[in-house]
Amino acid sequence: MSAHVWGPTGWKVPVLGQGTWQMEGDARTEAIRALRRGLDLGLTHVDTAEIYGHGAVEELVGEAIAGRRDEVFLVSKVMPSNATFEGTLRACERSMRHLRTDRLDCYLLHWPGPHPLSETVRAFETLVEQGKVRSWGVSNFDVDELEEALALAGEGRIACNQVLYHLQERTIERRVLPWCEEHRVAVVGYSPFGSGRFPHASSHGGRVLTEVARVHGASPRQVALAFLTRRPSLFAIPKAARVPHVEDNAGAARVKLTREELVHIDAAFAVGPEAELPML
Repeated sequence: MSAHVWGPTGWKVPVLGQGTWQMEGDARTEAIRALRRGLDLGLTHVDTAEIYGHGAVEELVGEAIAGRRDEVFLVSKVMPSNATFEGTLRACERSMRHLRTDRLDCYLLHWPGPHPLSETVRAFETLVEQGKVRSWGVSNFDVDELEEALALAGEGRIACNQVLYHLQERTIERRVLPWCEEHRVAVVGYSPFGSGRFPHASSHGGRVLTEVARVHGASPRQVALAFLTRRPSLFAIPKAARVPHVEDNAGAARVKLTREELVHIDAAFAVGPEAELPML
């Protein structure tokens, strides 16, 4: 599995990971099988959050990675309502219990919330000092919020920003992605298939994906993942609760798009007139 550098840390992390949002609604045994199969295939970047199923998904992930913790780059998130200094420390301990681990590889603030960001950042740094968290980041932050986090923490502390990013939602390319690249912050795209909005085969974009996929002996979804991770700053965490789906996701790592194909896909899913130049 190909890897990119995780923000300012210098660590190599698999470009494609495994998301777990809404996995509490899936068949538990099959979801655990899918997560384990993903690990076998190199999808060792596993993302979850305390809010997912109110801890149930963290417990599911904990069962799935039992005995394999050292293989996994494990990420969880604190709910904004819990993100005071003390609340963040307690939430991290709770998540680690659910996940059956003594450490998280990255810990995120799930979205900007009601408590001072300074308290959350102080808690994150405390957890790093205690060895319970190896790196920390944010999720769903726009540039103004990223600027605030940077002012509080300084350069080289924010490991990632996890954001919505799929072919029909490329708004981050306007300001967020350039900002993150300037400050060495990894960008992790969640819902890379659009949560049910993946381009229909009969649409123009769908036809473009199918055409490129045919050349590579790949699926359209594999082509989409290859496009969404085309830059060194980009990661993606598709959710798959069934083994065939996770196997298809892992196959995207074999797809190496040409510059011409990147331009073709970019034009089929244009960001819009306010966007920066295509990020190829």
